Amino acid sequence: MSTTEIDVQAIEQMTPHSLSIADITPIGTGDWPGRPAVTILLQGCPWTCTYCHQPALQDSTAAGSVTWQDVVDFLEVRRGMVESVVFSGGEPTRQPGLVAAIRAVKQMGFQVGLHTAGAYPAKLAAVLSEVDWVGIDIKAAPERYAEVTGQEVSGVKAWTSLELVQHSGVDYEVRLTIDPTVHSREDVFAAVREVIRRGAHAPVLQQARPGGVSDSYRAELGRRGMYDVIRHDDLPDLARR
Repeated sequence: MSTTEIDVQAIEQMTPHSLSIADITPIGTGDWPGRPAVTILLQGCPWTCTYCHQPALQDSTAAGSVTWQDVVDFLEVRRGMVESVVFSGGEPTRQPGLVAAIRAVKQMGFQVGLHTAGAYPAKLAAVLSEVDWVGIDIKAAPERYAEVTGQEVSGVKAWTSLELVQHSGVDYEVRLTIDPTVHSREDVFAAVREVIRRGAHAPVLQQARPGGVSDSYRAELGRRGMYDVIRHDDLPDLARR
């Protein structure tokens, strides 16, 4: 039996109550661009990205502070106010109960979006048919990934996941956060070229921000932003935020 088959069987046996849930955010439009959504933050991520704005969610051993019943109650009172829910993190595909949670939310009448960095391609493959939209983070060209994530094999996993998303038929957005502490102008160009070469949607360029990051990263970042790495007239066809 393959690893993928084992993962799928485990996923099918889980319930939403198994999720380790860190928080529920109020209705906003940033997590699913242009669409008001409630965001459910799941605990745990295998990577320690330089610019992570939720470092407290990296610990995969930490217990959740929100129960699944809390999520259900939160969504029940917002029926009619919002139509969409985003599962984010951390890395939400880490948790086998995600599929059951997505199905439960859809049964309540909500559309479901997913944020992923692509750390678990096999688990992502089991989730894609369940969601309506995916926001996938691509952090660098494959050979430079470890400088952002701290994990040597992360580039292979992330780019494999991008191909899964690309060919899934699900609506998606590729995001590339520009980190002045790691990326050079050529690094950004190389990542963008590779995304486009593979036939995926051109990425949205995002600025690394000091909010929520570790104190050490905030100090290293200083006042630098996207345009300390690329020029204003670089990549004019790409959206940015």
